[in-house]
Amino acid sequence: MRDPYEILGVPKGATETEIKKAFRTLAKKYHPDTKGGDAAAKRRFQEISGAYDILGDKEKRAKFDAGQIDAGGNPRGFDPRAHGFESAPFGQGGNPSDFHFTWTNQDRGHEAAEGFRPEDLFADLLGGLGVKGRGHPQPRAGQDFAVQTTVSFEEAVHGGTRRVVLPNGEQIDVKIPPGLKDGQQIRLKGRGGAGKSGAPPGDVMIHVSVAPHPNFVRDGRDLKVDLPVSLKEAVLGGKVAVKTLTGTVSLSVPPNANTGTVLRLKGKGVPAHGGETAGDLYVRLVVTLPEGEDAELKKFAEDWRTIYDPRAKLR
Repeated sequence: MRDPYEILGVPKGATETEIKKAFRTLAKKYHPDTKGGDAAAKRRFQEISGAYDILGDKEKRAKFDAGQIDAGGNPRGFDPRAHGFESAPFGQGGNPSDFHFTWTNQDRGHEAAEGFRPEDLFADLLGGLGVKGRGHPQPRAGQDFAVQTTVSFEEAVHGGTRRVVLPNGEQIDVKIPPGLKDGQQIRLKGRGGAGKSGAPPGDVMIHVSVAPHPNFVRDGRDLKVDLPVSLKEAVLGGKVAVKTLTGTVSLSVPPNANTGTVLRLKGKGVPAHGGETAGDLYVRLVVTLPEGEDAELKKFAEDWRTIYDPRAKLR
């Protein structure tokens, strides 16, 4: 994956606000809904979402800047020399009891976070040397792998398949269940590191982040969206088109509607799945004037005789 800063087009010193603004701009530009489902746009949107998953999270961004994780959010390879591992030379009469490990508390915390323990490396060395009197290596369950990935808003709602790269370099396709929530974990039993001496393999724990949608906000199984309406539509009412995750529907706007009026489209939220009922879509109206000067509207406002205080409810 390319550098996330390059993908979002922001410098490394960019603020959180600048990163968020860059993501929203690109997300609206390349969102598949605006490109008629174009495959290239979908791939570009996924790339943008993955970059925002790194830079939009303070902890992940700090780790990426420090070189602890790569552009895909996966831990970088472990280098024993970089962490202070020292051992007696194998060809100079050394034995397992002569090995020395110089681990700082920071090293221990960092490696434990990646699912690696210095004791495991020491045990592997002892088991692989076959030294007389040490006996056979003991069975030990395989290492659990922790992986992070980001899916689009639509993938989280409808489900899909996402390819992830494991710490050992293996690539696997992961099924994303419909209705998945941001921060939810997917467990793949037996797909982790190989076990020792007949012990079972470890598992893979996938932490899934959901990229934000340019328009929709999710609240459980319900969705919320702001819908711009013209002054005429707000005053006279009428039918307006509303995009949902399952297609465009017609919404009835009541006469004299105001900004902040919320209308409900029943069953147009997160679709039903696994025994759960479909959520609703809550549409908040936003009265929007035309861009630029409109002579007719200006003349109407100048001649309008109704006097009212729109700020009367403010304290």
